[in-house]
Amino acid sequence: MSAPTTDETTLFRQSWTLYDSISEMNYMFHREIYAHITALLSQRHAGGPYSLLDLGCGNTRFIAPCLKTATPSRYAGVDLSEAALKEAREYLSGLENVALHHQDMLQAVQAADASFEVIFSGFAVHHLDAAGKQQLFHACAAKLAPGGQFILVDVVREEGQTREQYLKGYLNFMRTQWTAVRPDHLEEACAHVAAYDFPETLTDLKRMAAEAALTNVRVVDCFAQHHVLVFSA
Repeated sequence: MSAPTTDETTLFRQSWTLYDSISEMNYMFHREIYAHITALLSQRHAGGPYSLLDLGCGNTRFIAPCLKTATPSRYAGVDLSEAALKEAREYLSGLENVALHHQDMLQAVQAADASFEVIFSGFAVHHLDAAGKQQLFHACAAKLAPGGQFILVDVVREEGQTREQYLKGYLNFMRTQWTAVRPDHLEEACAHVAAYDFPETLTDLKRMAAEAALTNVRVVDCFAQHHVLVFSA
């Protein structure tokens, strides 16, 4: 299941500009993380043409430079925020064979009529519940081309940590470290996290991937709770 779509605290649909400004401040380590994404895509590009499906692509502000360094032969971005997709068209200008879809990411993978060498998702999968994540792993495995990779950027709970314990720690991190964010904007962001963040442990993610026959898992790097993971068959 995807997260509910009607609540006004759904930050990524109602207040995309706020999320974008928080990301720009690098509180979630976007600069370090997307340096890794550039390296991963460059390695893939060196092996020949590749196509990329981006799940929960947002406005593509951070991945667009990666794509322009290691240009895919085909790029498909999927998101539920029309405002973000409108901005994405600007960030992706100059790239060819680009398609953007206003669609649920799980439904988009399941409905894809072609395979992809790379499926990517940045800070979106944790919005799914456990059953939804498992379905997504199965769907991604089915749509990866031979030798393909599912690159996942997301928050991860510590082993043995409950969701409630994770939220307590992450909300404290936000309220004590995100010092440049306006108080009202910070509380809006905290409300989003409390309502919609359902991160898994690394062990759980590996298990879900293995059940979908994605048995090779690489932890590229992690910055506090924020991980860069690569899953492949």
